Formats: sequence, C-alpha cells, structure tokens
Amino acid sequence: MGSCKSPHVVLLLYVLVCFVYQSFAFGVDTNQTAKLLVDASEASGRPLSETLFGIFFEEINHAGAGGLWAELVSNRGFEAGGPNVPSNIDPWSIIGNESSLIVSTDRSSCFDRNKVALRMEVLCDSQGANSCPDDGVGIYNPGFWGMNIEKGKTYSVVLYVRSSGSINVSVSLTGSDGLQKLAAANIIASGSEVTNWTKFEVMLEAQGTNPNSRLQLTTTRKGFIWFDQVSVMPLDTYKGHGFRKDLVQMLEDLKPQFMRFPGGCFVEGEWLRNAFRWKETIGPWEERPGHFADCWMYWTDDGLGYFEFLQVGIFFSSVIQECLEFPLKSCFCRYQFLKILFMQLAEDLGTLPIWVFNNGISHTDQVDTSSVLPFVQEALDGLEFARGNPNSTWGSLRAAMGHPEPFDLTYVGIGNEDCGRKNYLGNYLKFYSAIKRAYPDIKIISNCDGSSQKLDHPADLFDFHFYADDPKNMFSMAHHFDHTSRSGPKAFVSEYAVTTGSLLAALGEAGFLIGLEKNSDVVEMASYAPLFANDNGRNSKFSAIVFNSSHLYGTPSYWMQCLFKESSGATIFNATLQTNSSTNQVEQLLASAISWKNSENENSYLRIKIVNFGTDIVNLKIVVDGLEPNSINLSESTKTVLTSNNPMDENSLNEPKKVIPNRIPLEKAGEGGEDVEVAISPNSFTSIDFLIESS
Repeated sequence: MGSCKSPHVVLLLYVLVCFVYQSFAFGVDTNQTAKLLVDASEASGRPLSETLFGIFFEEINHAGAGGLWAELVSNRGFEAGGPNVPSNIDPWSIIGNESSLIVSTDRSSCFDRNKVALRMEVLCDSQGANSCPDDGVGIYNPGFWGMNIEKGKTYSVVLYVRSSGSINVSVSLTGSDGLQKLAAANIIASGSEVTNWTKFEVMLEAQGTNPNSRLQLTTTRKGFIWFDQVSVMPLDTYKGHGFRKDLVQMLEDLKPQFMRFPGGCFVEGEWLRNAFRWKETIGPWEERPGHFADCWMYWTDDGLGYFEFLQVGIFFSSVIQECLEFPLKSCFCRYQFLKILFMQLAEDLGTLPIWVFNNGISHTDQVDTSSVLPFVQEALDGLEFARGNPNSTWGSLRAAMGHPEPFDLTYVGIGNEDCGRKNYLGNYLKFYSAIKRAYPDIKIISNCDGSSQKLDHPADLFDFHFYADDPKNMFSMAHHFDHTSRSGPKAFVSEYAVTTGSLLAALGEAGFLIGLEKNSDVVEMASYAPLFANDNGRNSKFSAIVFNSSHLYGTPSYWMQCLFKESSGATIFNATLQTNSSTNQVEQLLASAISWKNSENENSYLRIKIVNFGTDIVNLKIVVDGLEPNSINLSESTKTVLTSNNPMDENSLNEPKKVIPNRIPLEKAGEGGEDVEVAISPNSFTSIDFLIESS
C-alpha cells in the first residue's frame, strides 16, 4: 500500500527559487513555452484558511458497515430483515438440512430496541438414529463479502445465547466453504447458566490466513438454542479503537483539517422514517437498533455512530463492578458494564468535526415548519451531548460513556442539498435561531448557494456541491469563486468530484482546487466525495479510496489530494503568468505557489503546483522574486509528478499503483542561476518543493 509520503531525492539544479502560492491559467499550444513570475515577498503573502482541506465521511458504498468500522459480521443482530417475524436473516446461512435443524426468527431478545433473535431447533443429536454430522449443524456468516482472517492475529467473538437445556456450541472461523479451519473454541454451559440470555466472549487466534473467511456457530446437541447480537472484531485495529488500520492510515496521510459527517443523503433518507437519528446510534452497540439506509439501499447496524465520530475512549462502568467477577455476563450486566472500544475519528485524527443533521426533510417527505420544533429539539439535544456540561441531561450521558470533557464541535450543517425545498427556509430559520441562542459561537452552514448571489437568510457559511461527468467542466470551475462577494458568508465546498475516477478526472479536480486556493479568502473549507467504496458494494463508480476485505487502493483523485495536504494554513503569494498564447485559446494550464512549514522538522518550503490539462509538453520558466539571495537549498529540492501513459488510466485492486505520484530529479536550471526551467508533462499534475533557508 502506498501513502502520501515519498522519500526525498537529490536534485541537480543551479537556481534561486522560492515558492509562492497563487493561481494562474493560460492557453497552451504545441511546444508551448511560458513564464511564471512569483512575488514571494512578505507583503505579497496572505494566509490560506487553516481548515481549507478536509474529509467528508458518509455511509455510502459500505464505507462504514463493511469498511472503516472493523466489525466483521454483517447483520449481527438479525434486525436487517425488519421487525416482523419470520424474517430474512441474510447473509446468514444454514449449515445442515431440514432433517437436522430448523432455523427461524422470533421476538424474544432481551434488548428492547432489538427484539428479533435467531431461533435454532436442532433435530439431530450426538448419537442415535438421527445423529448430527461430525462437524455439527448450525449457521454461518460470511461478513461483508468475506472476512479477512490473518494468521497470528486474535479476534474477539461476542454473542448472546439462550437455550432450553445445556449447550456445547463450536465457535469457529473457517474458509468460505467451511473446510479450512482457521480458529475454533467451544462454549459449554449447563442449562441453568443459559436459561436467560447470557453474554459469551471468545478470543480466537487464527492459525491461517484467508481473506474470504466466515464465522460458524455449530452444535451436535439436540435442543433449542437462540442467538443474538453476534460480533467478530479483530483486536488489531487502528490505535486499538475498533477501526480498520489501513483505511484510517490513508485518511491520516491526507492531513485532514476537518471531518464532515455522517452525510449526505444518508442524513436525509429517502423517507424520514429511515433518516439517520443520532440518538439511535449512541450507547452500547447491542442496544443500537440500526436502520435501513434507504437512500443507498442497505442495512447498517450503526456501530459507527454519533459518539464514534466525535472522540475516543475506553470506559468500564463502575456501577456494577461485580460483573467483572463472572465469566458469563447477563444482559443486565452487559447493559451496566459499558465497554467502549470506539475510535471517534474527528478527535483521533485531530480534525474539527462538522455535524450535519436532518432538518425535517427527506428526499420524499418533509415536515411543515409549524411542526418542526421536535426536530429542532433533537438537534439541540445532540449539541448538548457533544458540548454540554457533564451534569446536563445529555452531557451526563456523554460523561457516562467515558468523555466528561466537551467535544470541540463548532460547525453544524442544517440539512443536505435541501435548498429550494418547500419548507427548507422556514425550517432552517427555526434551527438557526434556536442554535444561535444556545450556542452563539457555533458556525451554521446553509444548504443554499451563495457563490453567485447573496443569501436571503443569515448563515456563517454556505454549502456548495459540484459533480461533473466531464473533467473539462471541473477544470473550468477554477474561476467559479473569483467574483463571489467577499462580504457575505464563506463557502464550504463539501462535495466535489468528477464521476469517472480516471487520471484526467483527478487533473480536472486539481485545477478546481487550485482555484479554491486562489479564492481562499472566501472559501473556508473543501472536501471530496465520496471518501470510501467497498469494491463489492458500490453505490457510485467513483471515490477516493476503494477496498475489499483485505486490500485497498487510492484512486488518482486520492493521490491528487495528497499534493494539497500542506495547503491548509499555508501562505499564498502573488504569481503572474506570461505566455504568447492567444486569449481565445482554451485554458489548459493552472499553477499556484505557496510557502509552508513542515511540522516534523520545522523546515520551510516553497511549493509550486502545476496542472497541465493539455496533451503537449509545456516548457515553463519559473522566476521568483522577494527572497533573500541564496536562500534556497537546492539539494533538498524535489519534483513530484502525478501522470500516466493514458489520461483515462485508473487504479484497481489488481493494479493499485498504476497512477500514483512519483518523485523525480528536477531538470537543470537556466544559465542565469535565478530561473528554473521545468518541462511539464502532458496530462499531469506537478508539485515542486524548495527548502528555504534563512540567512
């Protein structure tokens, strides 16, 4: 797996250069030559937004359920088939036939909000005429298109069991056909121990590796057994917080300054009854009812909930310490014995959380403004949970979950893409007034676009989304915010993407981001969407990061964003392009110059980024003014290029590094010693860093 990080290379170059951050664009002819004049003086510089680039996580493409959240069991509580029984238990399947067992569902669970449980009537026995197979009969779960089980690693299996008699249940991790035994243990209990629902936890150490494994629960003993809330979690997760390590590492490498969550359309729902409701996603995972994300047409157990997005913690309830003394924990003990191993991304990644909540509007139905106050109160309760005093109603629940300190939640989005809907403005104003009264420091984001005309309602930021099928259309958006009013709310470009996933798509997006950098006085934040996609369960054909159970890759759009990760909080300078191209030619080149400081070694760098959207090489001369003489350390200068043989090239699980950035030596400088001449490859994105040393 690659990352945003690359090794330095020594460059053979004699030049005086400094890096400045400002955009320019010009037309390109065959064998085009151009000059970039950069004013790197202190007077020319202006700060970029500290929060310019971040990430947007939405539960789409199985990004959380079957992705970022490391839970390996799909439909762990048997609730995905709905509340009525009998119900569909997919993807659970039966091991055995009708003569050996009958599997059904009923509403006997001990969890009030998750009443459905699986009932297994075993007809065969360990001996006699109708004896069970040697390996037993039962059920298995393949996870989300296969569980990735790795040799030497340990997996925590948690399940709730009830029975009419004594039990001997084999808990095993096997290959997809059940033949390869990777790990196994037995749960043995007397009838008195399992008359009521009882929690069991088994640690399994894998003796082999298989990325397409499954969990099996089998027995050879006749009788009735009920199962509920079955979970398999690897102990080897990101910082031990329950998230898949390789996926979070990809996010960490982007250095995101904020995280917008949890949607998107996921927040709205196709119908309000299926919208994301934060109160249903907090507390012990066994108590979370989950919901059907009808906008993306799949079930989520909501293991990745509101709390997980805000902070990280491990908390063991001190209310019932005696539960620690018993190896078998009842539902009552489980409810009091709260164990949280959840990494809450915003805090762990050091990013600002941006919470988007439903404003009483879905894709299909909407609440009238006269009836929206309960939705307003739900948002206020959510803010109290995040920021309230630990003695407050909802703040005390946060404290009880192991986080007495308030979260740094200072941005909220009222709805998603709802501007223009009949009740949006009326609903929005109700939310706005109530939130500002209670939390005047919170910045509120409107769904309405203020980039072309001023908003007719109060807001701190406005949300701007742009998707393009044609990369050229995205590239041309570089100037979209040039004429946006500087006196109104700032822009939050929370969703942008070219919908193809190719190198050319990434180049179009890079041009757009260079335009955002130029206009960072009015653009406060920007994030790509969607962030993740499980290759087996996509709702969109484009995303930044694609994965299956065991592997992943960054798309060209991901690697493009890596070259912008130092922009937040950097300094941008004036830059001017000189070219002999005619003014009516199509723009094919965009560039910018910034200065930034490496937080690891405190070194200062000058970075110039150039997007060549054309099909010809451009010979670019870079002239830098405003720096002290001999302040560039040429031996530390690097050139990183994102390109490929074909602009339509994409990465894949088979070729994950087909299109990735490569650092190469910089061409020799001109004879003058103060200019740099760089050949910019066709269909490429180039980033050049110079180390600045003060005299």
